[in-house]
Amino acid sequence: MSNHKTPFIYKLIDMPWFFISMTSLISCIGFIALYSAAQGSIDPWASRQMVRFAIAVPLMIIIALIDIRFWFHFAYFGYALGLILLFLVDIIGTTGMGAQRWLSFAGFNFQPSELMKVFLIIALARYFQLLHWSAADRVISLIIPGILIAVSAFLVLRQPNLGTASIMVMASAILFFLGGVSWKKFAIAGIAFLALLPVVWNHMHDYQRQRVHTFLNPESDPLGAGYNIIQSKIAIGSGGFFGKGFLKGTQSQLSFVPEKQTDFIFSILAEEYGFVGSVGILILYAMLITAGMKIALQCESLFGKLVSFGITIVLFLHVFINMGMVSGILPVVGVPLPLLSYGGSSMISTLIGFGFIVNAYVYRNTQIETEF
Repeated sequence: MSNHKTPFIYKLIDMPWFFISMTSLISCIGFIALYSAAQGSIDPWASRQMVRFAIAVPLMIIIALIDIRFWFHFAYFGYALGLILLFLVDIIGTTGMGAQRWLSFAGFNFQPSELMKVFLIIALARYFQLLHWSAADRVISLIIPGILIAVSAFLVLRQPNLGTASIMVMASAILFFLGGVSWKKFAIAGIAFLALLPVVWNHMHDYQRQRVHTFLNPESDPLGAGYNIIQSKIAIGSGGFFGKGFLKGTQSQLSFVPEKQTDFIFSILAEEYGFVGSVGILILYAMLITAGMKIALQCESLFGKLVSFGITIVLFLHVFINMGMVSGILPVVGVPLPLLSYGGSSMISTLIGFGFIVNAYVYRNTQIETEF
């Protein structure tokens, strides 16, 4: 039975509180790590991150309580809004660290590409909800979602932001599979991608190609391009089994690790809490991801399933790529660690995305009419 007429208080009680609790716990660990990154000071990073969390949590709850059918109808509008913001970045965006990725409003910088990941997932979920299962594997049925992905990814690549664009494409590809596209189509797409690799390589920016070279051989430029990853690996390795202790990580406290509060925050945790602490963080993320997957499986509507799976997949890709990046397993592509890395765009966009997962659970028994 649909629960859209259920009283507000019962919807609030019915929320997946385990998922919300895990989100809060990981965020609190992030506040502690940012406190440590600032050498035992709540300013400037931890205090700002806590304010952003306090703003984003009510937003997550509001999104969760609004009828899922409203978000179903909103999906394409949200995607269009995301595209407008990306176009604005290309025209009047703020430049930082060699990339034009931010829009500035009243002194607040926001990165629309973070929010676009959520809007793209919702738009694709609506498309496959409207598409009959038997038609999902037809080539003609893949043109529209293909355009949705290509346009948004192209605008993100122009910033340039290879890491975010890659996550958008990979998460969308998994949604295609969940939406009914056969593995044969993926095999063909994979072969086509491999054939286009030389073209992709030639169109990459010099610093992106340098990152690949650095990934393959960090020691080739230990004081330049390879410095970040070398210092990060030293920090992770020096933590040992139990770590050096809170505020006792020399690599982080002496600022040997660049961007320690953002992309490389995991190296701080690994140095201070060692292998045990690192595994603990991985377990917390695994529990959060598993909870997201379970919510998806409980949804009766395909829209709810795909939204939950899609946002959860984005979370998994962020965690996998970031941890692989800071440990030297993957090239450095500038992907933050959700809920832990400092950044307003990442924190707010992540909790907005989680709001849609919670919404899918609250309205898990709601049927979505596709006849208009």
